[in-house]
Amino acid sequence: MRCPYCGSLDTQVKDSRPTEDSAAIRRRRICPDCGGRFTTFERVQLRELTVLKRSGRRVPFDRDKLARSIEVALRKRPVDPERVERLVSGLVRRLESMGESEITSEMIGERVMESLKQLDDVAYVRFASVYRNFREAKDFETLLGELGPRLVEEEATDEPAARRLREPGLDD
Repeated sequence: MRCPYCGSLDTQVKDSRPTEDSAAIRRRRICPDCGGRFTTFERVQLRELTVLKRSGRRVPFDRDKLARSIEVALRKRPVDPERVERLVSGLVRRLESMGESEITSEMIGERVMESLKQLDDVAYVRFASVYRNFREAKDFETLLGELGPRLVEEEATDEPAARRLREPGLDD
């Protein structure tokens, strides 16, 4: 592994351990030339994926780019980082196991939206607004209309909210 500080190819592993979800190996490394310390992660990769962009360009799949876009959608949301890592790992595994070495950016975007819809409604709306290139408020209304029936069902099963609906005098 090349040292990120001095570029030396002679780095040594000082410590290895699995990550919390056991989906990767975390390695602490040291460079004997400059003394720099850094961490690397080793993950299983089933196949090399290529992303076919809307413009027709082909680019290598970048797991970190996927994780960053999901983290942007989840910014300031009460979601455990471990759940986010599991979501990203699950998405990558699903994409790799599809059997195709080339996947469209649309397919990736739709899969991310499905996953975010299950995880956090606000993150789902944020991601969808960028992915679907919303231009006006009506676009948000349409998307929220799709979420509407599900949100009403969730509120009805929310015990404090259901109790407030039944208790007299609260809405007078």
